Amino acid sequence: MTTELSPDTLAGRLERARQDYRDLVGLGLSLDLTRGKPSPEQLDLSEEVLSLPAGRHTSADGTDIRNYGGLQGLPELREIFAEVLQVPVGQLLAGGNSSLELMHDCLVHALLSVVPGAASRWVDQERIAFLCPVPGYDRHFALCERFGIDMIPVPMTAEGPDMETVERLVAEDPAVKGIWCVPKYSNPDGVCYSDATVARLASMSTAAPDFRIFWDNAYAAHHLTDEPVEIADLLAACAEAGNPDRVFVFGSTSKITTAGAGVAFFGSSPANVQWLLGNNAQRSIGPDKVNQLRHALFLRDADGVRAHMERQRALLRPKFDTVARILDAELGGTGLAAWTSPEGGYFVTLEVPDGCAEEVVRCAAGAGIALTPAGATHPYGDDPRDAVIRIAPSYPSLAELEQAIVGLTVCVRLVGYEQQAR
Repeated sequence: MTTELSPDTLAGRLERARQDYRDLVGLGLSLDLTRGKPSPEQLDLSEEVLSLPAGRHTSADGTDIRNYGGLQGLPELREIFAEVLQVPVGQLLAGGNSSLELMHDCLVHALLSVVPGAASRWVDQERIAFLCPVPGYDRHFALCERFGIDMIPVPMTAEGPDMETVERLVAEDPAVKGIWCVPKYSNPDGVCYSDATVARLASMSTAAPDFRIFWDNAYAAHHLTDEPVEIADLLAACAEAGNPDRVFVFGSTSKITTAGAGVAFFGSSPANVQWLLGNNAQRSIGPDKVNQLRHALFLRDADGVRAHMERQRALLRPKFDTVARILDAELGGTGLAAWTSPEGGYFVTLEVPDGCAEEVVRCAAGAGIALTPAGATHPYGDDPRDAVIRIAPSYPSLAELEQAIVGLTVCVRLVGYEQQAR
């Protein structure tokens, strides 16, 4: 990545970077790019949700939404998201506000009860491991750490995880019980899984009969371009390959409507759905059906989701364009960085020279710019190359975002040129 510079050129660029950093610190900034949260303007698009259901007490099938029951969630809301998440309505469950909570529960239930196809509970087995495509989502990794599940990094490619590595690992080790996947506009690099990758995931041989793909389709509707990317239907592909129970599909409205009061979804085979419902019956008498009806009335149908996400895109796209413009202007041609240009999702991945990411994040913090910790994109917080930084452009205003990205580029130049000078 690094461009070779003459000693005089390097000395001049380093001195300029040091002065730019002193000026940056002098601004007294307080900016936060740590998490991919919707901005207040994005949340305002769903303000109507908070005034619904406006005195309506029954769902489409006559269920009194104020009362107990309805563990699978309201049919009208499941119908809306069945198309979005590529899951048949009867195999989709609508729950509370967090898909992360559903992932947590699936791990707990797999540890403490026998999943379809398993010979025993996971907790009774000597070792449990998950494959973790990297760079990846830190909260997935945190769940594995929480439950003592070993994490095995797998490199990401432009088509998804390196399938030769995945196929080898799942075939040779029965302790490998799962893989984390964000298949569309993945967190943090924006990769979309190819049809070939989906087909291989569905049909590969696994040593563990109870192997599960945790298919976190968090950004299924989060497009940034005029032509949304479409991915193959993994649930259908698994059924066709004779592995109907292999995939757990997750999604939510968290970055569609109100992030703190949305609805999460789980989809899978009929056997897996009944397994989860049976276990959930021990912890809940039913989800928040009032909130589910709010969302069904607000979004109306799958076309309503798409129209709403177009309004979201109008707010988000200028921010991603701002990041790309500044990175290109400040770091283009320096050899100090490479970055992604995602077609959807919530993040940009910035790659700096090996051994520099942690120091760039530290320097940014010293200038009042908070970034996700270096290493968060890898299991155990350990990026072996110390090179990947996740940028979350969604929450700040455009003016704040511009300040933050310009400041970040100053830190990249400072750390990169200091490394070259050593």
